[in-house]
Amino acid sequence: MLTDAEWEVLLLSAQVGLCATLLCLMPGVFFGWLLARKDFFAKPALEAVLFMPMVLPPTVPGYLLLVTFGSQGAVGQWLKTHFNIEFAFNWKGAVLAAAVIAFPLMVQAAKLSVHMIDRRLEQAASTLGSSPLKVWLTVTLPLMLPGILIGALMVFSRSLGEFGATITFVGNIAGETRTLPLAIYSATHQIGGDAIAARLIVICLALAFFSLLLSNILTRRTERWLGVRRA
Repeated sequence: MLTDAEWEVLLLSAQVGLCATLLCLMPGVFFGWLLARKDFFAKPALEAVLFMPMVLPPTVPGYLLLVTFGSQGAVGQWLKTHFNIEFAFNWKGAVLAAAVIAFPLMVQAAKLSVHMIDRRLEQAASTLGSSPLKVWLTVTLPLMLPGILIGALMVFSRSLGEFGATITFVGNIAGETRTLPLAIYSATHQIGGDAIAARLIVICLALAFFSLLLSNILTRRTERWLGVRRA
């Protein structure tokens, strides 16, 4: 049985994960489509920047977020002065940190979903007189939806497991920024916290397993729907 504090951690983690997923959704779909469909001079550099959070230590993006959006950062001061918005050391900052780390997963999923689309379907719509925007909205986007769903699921799962950028940017504040990974970390550093850590670890394992299972099921169904053959 979970305690009230553990339920608070779970609800905060779900809130951060959901908000991070929504934050990644539209820009992730746009950049995934852009990388899959367009060729331009700066494409390799843009792709490197977008996927950099996957290879950097999470503390690096966390520190960059702190110096940019923190109370002493230029962007952070501007947001505080004009809109009374603060990111450092509160749950909104945890959302931003999780979104930055998980964003490449959304871009990659969208990019792969575009690659699986038969371009002849888009060309047929164009031949019938549809504008590029109408083709994108009525043909491309609907065919991308399964891949977008997979990407959203992966972003949500990754957000639940984000630790390094979160603790660097917003700290480990109970009831405010203490998500599942941070709660496990805190439990392992307190006397008698082994039982708490074990319960939270079991929850993390279950969430990870079912997220990956659902993602694999959706991937297989998408491939069958789009007629993609496995080697």
